[in-house]
Amino acid sequence: MKQALIIGAGPAGISAALYLTRSREADVTVISSGSSALLKAEKIENYYGFAEPISGAELYENGLRAAARLGVRMLEGEVLGLQILPDMRFQADTTLGLQVYDAVMIATGSTRKAPKIEGLKSFEGKGVSYCAVCDAFFYRGKPVVVIGSGEYAAHEAAVLKATASSVTILTDGLPFTGSLPEGVSLSDTKIRCIEGERSVEAVVFEDGSRLETAGVFVAIGTAGSTDLAKKVGAVLDGNYIMVDRTMATSIPGLFAGGDCVGGLLQVAKAVSDGAVAALSITQFFRK
Repeated sequence: MKQALIIGAGPAGISAALYLTRSREADVTVISSGSSALLKAEKIENYYGFAEPISGAELYENGLRAAARLGVRMLEGEVLGLQILPDMRFQADTTLGLQVYDAVMIATGSTRKAPKIEGLKSFEGKGVSYCAVCDAFFYRGKPVVVIGSGEYAAHEAAVLKATASSVTILTDGLPFTGSLPEGVSLSDTKIRCIEGERSVEAVVFEDGSRLETAGVFVAIGTAGSTDLAKKVGAVLDGNYIMVDRTMATSIPGLFAGGDCVGGLLQVAKAVSDGAVAALSITQFFRK
């Protein structure tokens, strides 16, 4: 039996899980951090089938129960990275360990905003990066920092320490909740700004201290949709993952749907994306 991973338990992810499980073409695993934009919706009254308004939280829970009833494997955790193996399967690096799948759907919602740190935006592509796997090569033998305070930041730091001369995780005043990799430094001092001439040269803290660095890697919260897509080389369209009409990305076996692919950011559209993606994954497995 083929193994399918769906990252995200919102409307797109659960819709895909329901359709794919019913196809009996794969064992389906949904990994979610337990958060969803749907949980922030106080009242939904424009979704088909509900005569009375329903809260986003209730709709979300209904989706989880439906998936569980059909036998979908539901796991709470974080997917920290994706890698394509030589046999073209996907290895998912998760907080639950390494797992291998024949196809993956990203349904983690729209990309989160970067922290409001002076200089961060202006140095993007000039020392500021959002993908350690993609850009670690450019910082061989140079000092780098990772901005973040959780397991995703720890994961990116572990990737970078193999090539950088030093790696420091900067939590920007937040408590660190990840597992600090051996050889990686940690600072919880609040960040004032990022400085440099043509490229990043240093991070300046609120207490006036300064840390010289050649690169700043942003890893706030959990790995977002475009973060994961970048790690396997999928084509992006700005802050969205580029897909075709079948919800397929530029990488065979990798699909995406919901807010992370843009368009109408509504439950109805996300559910449709999930259904289309599931049918496309089914066809992919039958080739």
